[in-house]
Amino acid sequence: MASSPEQATKLLPALEVETGDQPDATVIWLHGLGADGHDFEPIVPELQLPASMSVRFIFPHAPQIPVTINGGFVMPAWYDILEMSIDRKVDTPLLEASASAIDAFIERERSRGIDSRRIIVAGFSQGGAVAYECALRHAEPLGGLMALSTYFATQKTVKRSVANQALPILVCHGVMDPVVPEVLGRQAVMALTENGYSPEYQTYPMEHSVNAAEIKTISAWLQKVLGVTSA
Repeated sequence: MASSPEQATKLLPALEVETGDQPDATVIWLHGLGADGHDFEPIVPELQLPASMSVRFIFPHAPQIPVTINGGFVMPAWYDILEMSIDRKVDTPLLEASASAIDAFIERERSRGIDSRRIIVAGFSQGGAVAYECALRHAEPLGGLMALSTYFATQKTVKRSVANQALPILVCHGVMDPVVPEVLGRQAVMALTENGYSPEYQTYPMEHSVNAAEIKTISAWLQKVLGVTSA
Protein backbone atom coordinates (compact mmCIF):
# COMPACT_ATOMS: atom_id res chain seq x y z
CA MET A 1 0.00 0.00 0.00
CA ALA A 2 1.28 3.49 -0.84
CA SER A 3 2.40 5.70 2.01
CA SER A 4 0.10 8.57 2.92
CA PRO A 5 1.44 12.09 3.62
CA GLU A 6 0.80 11.45 7.34
CA GLN A 7 2.86 8.25 7.29
CA ALA A 8 5.65 9.86 5.27
CA THR A 9 7.00 11.80 8.27
CA LYS A 10 8.13 8.53 9.90
CA LEU A 11 11.70 7.52 9.15
CA LEU A 12 11.96 4.97 6.37
CA PRO A 13 14.43 2.10 6.68
CA ALA A 14 17.85 3.22 5.49
CA LEU A 15 21.46 2.19 5.09
CA GLU A 16 24.19 4.40 6.59
CA VAL A 17 27.86 4.60 5.65
CA GLU A 18 30.30 6.95 7.40
CA THR A 19 33.65 7.90 5.90
CA GLY A 20 35.19 8.85 9.25
CA ASP A 21 34.57 9.42 12.94
CA GLN A 22 32.13 12.08 14.11
CA PRO A 23 30.71 13.10 10.71
CA ASP A 24 30.08 16.83 10.27
CA ALA A 25 28.22 16.53 6.95
CA THR A 26 25.51 14.29 5.52
CA VAL A 27 24.53 13.18 2.02
CA ILE A 28 21.01 11.72 1.75
CA TRP A 29 21.02 9.75 -1.52
CA LEU A 30 17.81 8.41 -3.07
CA HIS A 31 17.78 5.40 -5.40
CA GLY A 32 15.76 4.90 -8.57
CA LEU A 33 12.61 2.92 -9.33
CA GLY A 34 12.80 -0.76 -8.41
CA ALA A 35 16.14 -0.45 -6.61
CA ASP A 36 16.90 0.06 -2.91
CA GLY A 37 19.31 1.89 -0.66
CA HIS A 38 22.10 -0.59 -1.39
CA ASP A 39 22.21 0.54 -5.03
CA PHE A 40 24.66 3.41 -4.47
CA GLU A 41 26.47 2.09 -1.41
CA PRO A 42 29.47 0.88 -3.49
CA ILE A 43 30.04 4.39 -4.81
CA VAL A 44 31.11 5.78 -1.42
CA PRO A 45 34.67 4.35 -1.51
CA GLU A 46 34.89 5.10 -5.24
CA LEU A 47 34.47 8.81 -4.48
CA GLN A 48 37.90 8.69 -2.83
CA LEU A 49 37.07 11.59 -0.54
CA PRO A 50 40.01 13.05 1.41
CA ALA A 51 40.71 11.56 4.82
CA SER A 52 39.94 14.99 6.28
CA MET A 53 36.29 14.61 5.26
CA SER A 54 33.98 12.78 7.61
CA VAL A 55 30.65 12.37 5.86
CA ARG A 56 27.61 10.30 6.73
CA PHE A 57 25.90 8.85 3.64
CA ILE A 58 22.29 7.84 4.16
CA PHE A 59 20.61 5.63 1.57
CA PRO A 60 16.88 5.33 2.35
CA HIS A 61 14.81 2.44 1.02
CA ALA A 62 11.65 3.51 -0.83
CA PRO A 63 8.33 1.91 0.17
CA GLN A 64 6.94 -1.02 -1.82
CA ILE A 65 4.00 0.23 -3.92
CA PRO A 66 2.16 -0.79 -7.13
CA VAL A 67 3.57 1.00 -10.19
CA THR A 68 1.08 1.67 -12.98
CA ILE A 69 3.53 1.68 -15.91
CA ASN A 70 4.79 -1.73 -14.78
CA GLY A 71 1.35 -3.29 -14.84
CA GLY A 72 0.68 -2.54 -11.19
CA PHE A 73 3.60 -4.71 -10.07
CA VAL A 74 4.63 -3.93 -6.50
CA MET A 75 8.21 -2.68 -6.22
CA PRO A 76 10.29 -0.10 -4.36
CA ALA A 77 9.14 3.30 -5.61
CA TRP A 78 9.02 6.86 -4.33
CA TYR A 79 5.76 7.49 -6.21
CA ASP A 80 3.60 5.98 -8.93
CA ILE A 81 4.35 6.71 -12.59
CA LEU A 82 1.07 6.82 -14.45
CA GLU A 83 2.20 7.09 -18.08
CA MET A 84 5.42 6.23 -19.90
CA SER A 85 5.64 9.57 -21.69
CA ILE A 86 8.46 12.05 -22.09
CA ASP A 87 6.93 14.44 -19.58
CA ARG A 88 6.39 11.67 -17.04
CA LYS A 89 2.86 11.93 -15.66
CA VAL A 90 3.33 11.05 -11.99
CA ASP A 91 1.43 10.76 -8.73
CA THR A 92 2.38 14.22 -7.44
CA PRO A 93 0.83 13.89 -3.95
CA LEU A 94 2.82 10.71 -3.33
CA LEU A 95 6.00 12.34 -4.67
CA GLU A 96 5.43 15.21 -2.25
CA ALA A 97 4.85 12.70 0.58
CA SER A 98 8.18 11.05 -0.25
CA ALA A 99 9.85 14.46 -0.10
CA SER A 100 8.36 14.85 3.38
CA ALA A 101 9.87 11.48 4.28
CA ILE A 102 13.28 12.87 3.32
CA ASP A 103 12.57 16.00 5.36
CA ALA A 104 12.34 13.66 8.33
CA PHE A 105 15.88 12.42 7.65
CA ILE A 106 17.10 16.02 7.44
CA GLU A 107 15.51 16.82 10.77
CA ARG A 108 17.07 13.71 12.31
CA GLU A 109 20.49 14.83 11.06
CA ARG A 110 19.91 18.26 12.56
CA SER A 111 19.18 16.55 15.89
CA ARG A 112 22.49 14.71 15.52
CA GLY A 113 24.30 18.05 15.34
CA ILE A 114 24.72 18.42 11.56
CA ASP A 115 24.31 22.01 10.33
CA SER A 116 21.62 22.18 7.64
CA ARG A 117 24.15 23.89 5.34
CA ARG A 118 26.17 20.67 5.44
CA ILE A 119 23.31 18.41 4.39
CA ILE A 120 23.11 17.46 0.73
CA VAL A 121 20.09 15.82 -0.90
CA ALA A 122 20.91 13.61 -3.89
CA GLY A 123 18.86 11.36 -6.11
CA PHE A 124 19.09 9.14 -9.16
CA SER A 125 16.23 8.87 -11.66
CA GLN A 126 12.94 8.70 -9.71
CA GLY A 127 14.86 9.52 -6.54
CA GLY A 128 16.17 12.65 -8.24
CA ALA A 129 12.63 13.91 -8.85
CA VAL A 130 12.00 13.60 -5.11
CA ALA A 131 15.33 15.30 -4.37
CA TYR A 132 14.32 18.33 -6.48
CA GLU A 133 11.04 18.67 -4.58
CA CYS A 134 12.60 18.14 -1.16
CA ALA A 135 15.62 20.43 -1.49
CA LEU A 136 13.99 23.34 -3.29
CA ARG A 137 11.08 23.61 -0.86
CA HIS A 138 13.03 22.94 2.35
CA ALA A 139 12.64 25.76 4.89
CA GLU A 140 16.26 25.74 6.09
CA PRO A 141 19.28 26.40 3.84
CA LEU A 142 20.84 23.14 2.68
CA GLY A 143 24.33 22.32 1.50
CA GLY A 144 23.40 21.25 -2.02
CA LEU A 145 21.24 19.27 -4.42
CA MET A 146 22.55 16.54 -6.70
CA ALA A 147 20.22 15.35 -9.50
CA LEU A 148 21.45 12.34 -11.49
CA SER A 149 19.81 11.02 -14.67
CA THR A 150 16.50 12.48 -13.59
CA TYR A 151 13.77 15.01 -14.36
CA PHE A 152 12.07 17.87 -12.53
CA ALA A 153 8.60 16.37 -12.17
CA THR A 154 7.21 19.11 -9.91
CA GLN A 155 8.76 22.17 -11.53
CA LYS A 156 5.31 23.77 -11.93
CA THR A 157 4.04 22.96 -8.44
CA VAL A 158 7.00 23.02 -6.04
CA LYS A 159 6.74 25.72 -3.37
CA ARG A 160 10.26 27.05 -3.61
CA SER A 161 11.93 28.22 -0.40
CA VAL A 162 13.76 31.55 -0.29
CA ALA A 163 16.27 29.90 2.05
CA ASN A 164 17.51 27.70 -0.80
CA GLN A 165 17.45 30.19 -3.67
CA ALA A 166 21.27 30.11 -3.79
CA LEU A 167 21.46 26.33 -3.33
CA PRO A 168 24.44 24.69 -5.09
CA ILE A 169 22.99 22.29 -7.66
CA LEU A 170 24.75 19.62 -9.73
CA VAL A 171 22.80 17.98 -12.55
CA CYS A 172 24.33 15.01 -14.41
CA HIS A 173 22.88 12.99 -17.29
CA GLY A 174 23.86 10.36 -19.84
CA VAL A 175 23.43 11.49 -23.44
CA MET A 176 22.33 7.98 -24.50
CA ASP A 177 19.80 7.49 -21.70
CA PRO A 178 16.81 5.48 -23.04
CA VAL A 179 14.90 5.56 -19.75
CA VAL A 180 14.99 9.27 -18.85
CA PRO A 181 15.97 11.06 -22.08
CA GLU A 182 18.70 13.65 -21.70
CA VAL A 183 16.33 16.34 -22.95
CA LEU A 184 14.54 16.07 -19.59
CA GLY A 185 17.79 16.86 -17.80
CA ARG A 186 18.26 19.93 -19.99
CA GLN A 187 14.67 21.00 -19.40
CA ALA A 188 15.24 20.78 -15.65
CA VAL A 189 18.34 22.95 -15.91
CA MET A 190 16.43 25.48 -18.02
CA ALA A 191 13.59 25.61 -15.47
CA LEU A 192 16.06 26.07 -12.63
CA THR A 193 17.89 28.84 -14.46
CA GLU A 194 14.65 30.64 -15.30
CA ASN A 195 13.82 30.64 -11.60
CA GLY A 196 17.11 32.21 -10.55
CA TYR A 197 19.19 29.13 -9.66
CA SER A 198 22.68 28.53 -11.01
CA PRO A 199 22.90 24.77 -11.67
CA GLU A 200 26.01 23.04 -13.00
CA TYR A 201 25.19 20.65 -15.84
CA GLN A 202 27.40 17.75 -16.91
CA THR A 203 26.71 15.06 -19.51
CA TYR A 204 28.45 11.75 -20.13
CA PRO A 205 28.56 9.16 -22.94
CA MET A 206 26.44 6.60 -21.08
CA GLU A 207 22.91 5.27 -20.78
CA HIS A 208 20.78 5.26 -17.58
CA SER A 209 23.66 4.68 -15.21
CA VAL A 210 26.66 6.20 -13.48
CA ASN A 211 30.20 6.02 -14.85
CA ALA A 212 33.72 6.67 -13.55
CA ALA A 213 33.89 10.18 -14.99
CA GLU A 214 30.62 11.13 -13.30
CA ILE A 215 31.82 9.72 -9.97
CA LYS A 216 34.92 11.90 -10.28
CA THR A 217 32.71 14.94 -10.93
CA ILE A 218 30.52 14.11 -7.93
CA SER A 219 33.56 13.76 -5.68
CA ALA A 220 35.00 17.12 -6.75
CA TRP A 221 31.61 18.81 -6.33
CA LEU A 222 31.09 17.37 -2.85
CA GLN A 223 34.52 18.57 -1.79
CA LYS A 224 33.79 22.02 -3.22
CA VAL A 225 30.38 22.55 -1.61
CA LEU A 226 31.48 21.10 1.71
CA GLY A 227 34.49 23.38 1.79
CA VAL A 228 37.19 20.77 1.33
CA THR A 229 39.92 20.74 -1.32
CA SER A 230 42.11 17.80 -2.28
CA ALA A 231 45.73 17.83 -1.18
